[in-house]
Amino acid sequence: MSSPKPRVLLTNDDGPPDSKESPYILGLYRHLTQHLGWDVKVVLPSAQKSWIGKAYHIKEITKGSYFYPKDDGSGDISLRSRPLKDGELAEWILLDGTPATCANVALHNLYTDGIDLVISGPNLGRNTSSAFALSSGTIGAAMSSALSKKRSIALSYGTVVHPTPTTYFEPAHDLGCRIINHLWNNWGEDECGLRDGEVDLYNVNIPLIEEILSDEGLRIAWTRMWRNSYGRLFKNVSENNSSNRLVEAPGPDAITTHQTEASIPGPGDEEMGDLLFKWAPEMKGLITPSLESLPVGSDGWAIHKGLVSVTPLRATFGEPHGEETLEPERLVWKMRL
Repeated sequence: MSSPKPRVLLTNDDGPPDSKESPYILGLYRHLTQHLGWDVKVVLPSAQKSWIGKAYHIKEITKGSYFYPKDDGSGDISLRSRPLKDGELAEWILLDGTPATCANVALHNLYTDGIDLVISGPNLGRNTSSAFALSSGTIGAAMSSALSKKRSIALSYGTVVHPTPTTYFEPAHDLGCRIINHLWNNWGEDECGLRDGEVDLYNVNIPLIEEILSDEGLRIAWTRMWRNSYGRLFKNVSENNSSNRLVEAPGPDAITTHQTEASIPGPGDEEMGDLLFKWAPEMKGLITPSLESLPVGSDGWAIHKGLVSVTPLRATFGEPHGEETLEPERLVWKMRL
């Protein structure tokens, strides 16, 4: 049974269209609006905001601007809303904030008359496993929206082939939209869900591999999250060697090897000590784990096998299964510490 077409909020953590850092947002927008015919409002971070989780800006004023994208991803920026000009697709909003900030501002300040579904993504790179999910700005925005009792979907495209052929992009958008449409019309139940006993949010990961071009396409699997861990994420750098401060593109599956120099807070002439650390994660075990280490049915296992993973999630820190009781005396610790 088909549900009424939703009014959608689209956000991400990669920012506005950019061939290196945000190559997917415009394509998915086109598919949602043109192929599904959905009403889509877009509120994005004004710049890349990966690895920021569900953080909010609380001590800064969040500034915004209006963005008018064209077919090639370029577009004018204005501080005031204005009518569309020839060649402009829509009016989007860019905020100098985190993905979760964008989602919350959109839901409770910009479009208070009703958003039915929040889509966060498509992320440049996979968001499989707890190590990535707990750090993901893409999932963070979906989690924030779920806490506002909105149906939410986080969508990520896993980079497997380097460089990823651009011919994979359109099939990924088409598949992503079909999955999103199916979930919208067949939303799952969860008795502990925040919204009417429904699943809080879904995490969808599509591997960008050659099979996406085949007539059969990619197989899709219901999955659970692979619980894994990571080690060192930062590296000590010398204050006298600026080349040591070069930071690689964010995200586990970045399609570029472009490096930028990490900024150092404070005046440029400020004396630095020997406690300087830059982002330099060791990810080999997370990106290319052995198949034996991946639990069958997990999202990490799915992407390793070339499957699309669809993982229902709760907007909560996971709790171990244990005896459930409503008797207060059985909940109180009996031992004295």
